[in-house]
Parts: sequence; structure tokens; C-alpha cells
Amino acid sequence: MHRVSGLPGEDAPVGLTLALGRLRALGASGLRVALPVPGHPLGLSGPPEFNARALEAGEAVLAHGAGLGLVPEVHEAGPEGGAGPDVHVEVVWHCLPVREAPPADVPSLGEAERELAEALREATEVLSRLDVAGSGPVADAALAAYRARAEAGRQLLAPGYPPRAVRVLELAQRVGALITIAQGAGGDGREHGAAVSSSEIAARAEALRPVERTARRAQVAAYNSAVEERERGRG
Repeated sequence: MHRVSGLPGEDAPVGLTLALGRLRALGASGLRVALPVPGHPLGLSGPPEFNARALEAGEAVLAHGAGLGLVPEVHEAGPEGGAGPDVHVEVVWHCLPVREAPPADVPSLGEAERELAEALREATEVLSRLDVAGSGPVADAALAAYRARAEAGRQLLAPGYPPRAVRVLELAQRVGALITIAQGAGGDGREHGAAVSSSEIAARAEALRPVERTARRAQVAAYNSAVEERERGRG
């Protein structure tokens, strides 16, 4: 269940459908995603209060044209260790003012695609040298699960996005899955390769860090491309 709290003109939290209509009435012409992490406010535009909450959540949505942003807060209720119908999940999106300014560090689709290909190539060379590119039964199972999801015919983006955005997002998500596999269940390299010395673990982390950052930038570029293209057309 999704609800939006703090929406102008509403005294109580409202459902997502009503909230999107209200945002449209307030001038929103599109939505941008932000995926910030400490030291990298990716997709944010301020003010500091909004950035701090978005950073804590690790994600946010900016309503372009309305000067408002949404930060999710997830609540779960149910038996400990429960799953599926036993667990009730509610997401409250807190609506806050944002600065109408270019979001931080979001590349164009072309830049994102080039950076992603280059970062993946460089990281693959390092990980292969360290024998942690994703080998062993656990890694193989994780990779098979990702491929099954990717081949399930899911639609990555809504109709109307440029074809390059779909291509960039698919590659970015694939890279993200491979990073997760390469990092291993315990983060020590034992599950997915032979990098078990401290120096090899440090080298692996150093190789993966820029790739993870590039993959996040590419995802944001893909999701935000519809708004960016519309704005360029108006310009």
C-alpha cells in the first residue's frame, strides 16, 4: 500500500492515484528519480533538508515543475521472519519542497552508455585477474536467477521512452546484478572466487566501487530520459 503525506492542499495522507493527480494540478510535468548514497547526491537538487532525507532512504522522486519531491518510508508488520501474505508492507511517501534546478551528476543517455561499457570492461579485467568475476555454485545460481527474471518478458520502462533508455537501463541492471554476485554473500570473496587475502579483497572493492557508481548513474539517466527529452524539445 502506498500513501503520500504532506501534499499541499491535503490535511491527511492520500492514495497514490489522487496524489499523482494533485501533483499534476500543482504543475508537475514529469517525475525524476534520485538514487543518492553517502558522498554522491545522485539526482538531487536540494535543499539540504530534502537531500538529507533522500540520502537516508537511498532514493527519492522529484516532481519536475511542481517544486516538490517525495521520499519513501517503508513500514512492515507481521511475524518475525514472515513473508508473502503474512507481512503487511506500507510505503509512506513524504512530500517536501525541492529546488527547481538541474539534478546532481546525471549524465545523458549517450554518456551513461559509454561510461557503463568502459567501467564494465575495466572491472571485468581486474575481477578476472583476481578470480572473483563470479564462479562457483552460489554465483552460478544467482546468475541463472537473474537471467530467468530478465527473460520473463518484463517491461523495463513505460511506452514513450527512447529505445536507448531501455538499452541503458537493461545494461545497468545487469551490471548491478553482476556486482552483487561478485561481492559474495559474506563480502570476503570465498563464495565466488579466490580473492581471500586482504590485499585482494581491497583490490576487488576498489574495482567494483566505480562500476557500482556508474551503474547507478546510468539507471537514473534512463529513468529520467523522458523528462529530459521533453524539456529539450521545449527549449
